[in-house]
Amino acid sequence: MVGRQPNLLFIFADQLGYTRCGYAGDKKARTPNIDKLAFQGVNFCNAVSNSPVCAAFRASLFTGKYTTTTGMVINELRMRTDHECFGHVLTRSGYQTAYIGKWHLYANQLGNHYDPKNSFVPPGPHRLGFDGYWAAYNFHHDYYGAYYHTDTPEKIFYGQDVYEPDAQTDLMIEFIRRASKSNQPFGAFLSYGTPHDPWVQSNVPNKYVEMFKNIQFPNPPNYKDENEPYADNWGRLKPAEREQLENWRRYYYAMTANLDWNIGRLMSALDKAGLAGNTIVVFTSDHGEMFGAHGRRAKNIFYEEAARIPFLVRWPKYVPAGICDVCLSTVDIMPTVLSLMGLRIPPDVEGMDLSQCTLGKAGPEPEAALLQNTGACAAWEDGHEWRALRDKQYTYAIYRVDKAEILFDNKNDPHQMRNLADAPKYEALLAYFRSMLRRKMASLNDTFEACTWYRDNWTDGNRIITRGAKG
Repeated sequence: MVGRQPNLLFIFADQLGYTRCGYAGDKKARTPNIDKLAFQGVNFCNAVSNSPVCAAFRASLFTGKYTTTTGMVINELRMRTDHECFGHVLTRSGYQTAYIGKWHLYANQLGNHYDPKNSFVPPGPHRLGFDGYWAAYNFHHDYYGAYYHTDTPEKIFYGQDVYEPDAQTDLMIEFIRRASKSNQPFGAFLSYGTPHDPWVQSNVPNKYVEMFKNIQFPNPPNYKDENEPYADNWGRLKPAEREQLENWRRYYYAMTANLDWNIGRLMSALDKAGLAGNTIVVFTSDHGEMFGAHGRRAKNIFYEEAARIPFLVRWPKYVPAGICDVCLSTVDIMPTVLSLMGLRIPPDVEGMDLSQCTLGKAGPEPEAALLQNTGACAAWEDGHEWRALRDKQYTYAIYRVDKAEILFDNKNDPHQMRNLADAPKYEALLAYFRSMLRRKMASLNDTFEACTWYRDNWTDGNRIITRGAKG
């Protein structure tokens, strides 16, 4: 450990899949700064989102617990405040905290996102320990004319012609500048909204659209013309939307290029402030995007396009550069990063401390990552629930509604086009994953309930969570 406690700069995108980054092999991506970060630190190449949807990811990130414990089983719920969270540990450990960007753990109304009763998170327990600088909002994805709140419901607008990720980066750079003059370490989180849709030209700076105007973005090999029957309304594609898929991808990549530029600005700010050497930088995303693969759009599914995420850690002189293939997932992030910082891990965390792996040393690691779907994206709707396991080679999944099983060999079938579950050759492997899944779910008291069961048993009827699996 260094003489002074390390700082933490935690950056996460919204809907950026692992395979959409240059360092992961995407030749169309324009991500030189993210790529540089990957080559300077450790690249967790098997990182996944336990529940590939916005609110569920954030709840697991801040608690180190699975969705079936946090209760954030769909979007637009208000989270319980009796968890010991990432922000609590930082604040109690003497860190100055900052949170900038999308929160998505407070609003309890489907829609009406711009009403301050939904977009403003009041100071106090609902900020989950982030008691320092706050420039955030609950949820929106209009990147021009955007706003944030500090400690009052008043909306603070960046300006009609100001691109939100650029302005959020400015706020974080200013925070870093101030923090560099303090003897107190900082723990700062920047939650970008990009490259989440709407993917339209008016939602992206022209400079970045121009970068991709002559590049083709055809459908992938696993594209399907029919909507997958298990998909909810957010995951289904209308005929007119299918016609827009190539344009959607183009604007998505343009948003990602802008995101990358801003990450470069953040790294330069750390250098200029003399903080780069003693700042742990983490870059990740809450989930990816399907774009028509397997007959789906959006997220909330175990397929690689949605579940696999970037997870990069840079800490010069301490974290060696390289690739780490352990099966890290969202619940492991909090204990791993806190351990790297030399801080106490809350005893009820359900993830694993993978700090030894991060430091290039041998250590315990998950046998596989558990993935969960507990309902439609943001509606109390049954019939979409599934559980899955992903290890270093295979993805195994089972749907609740009809017990259909899926087994993919991700190494030999990276587009997951061949379901091996019915092949006699894989009976022993299926039995292995079935047993592992039963054990893991039992350890979490995950009883594989229907979505509406959580509504009827865990909320007060107003989309506010009142209990959890251990509550």
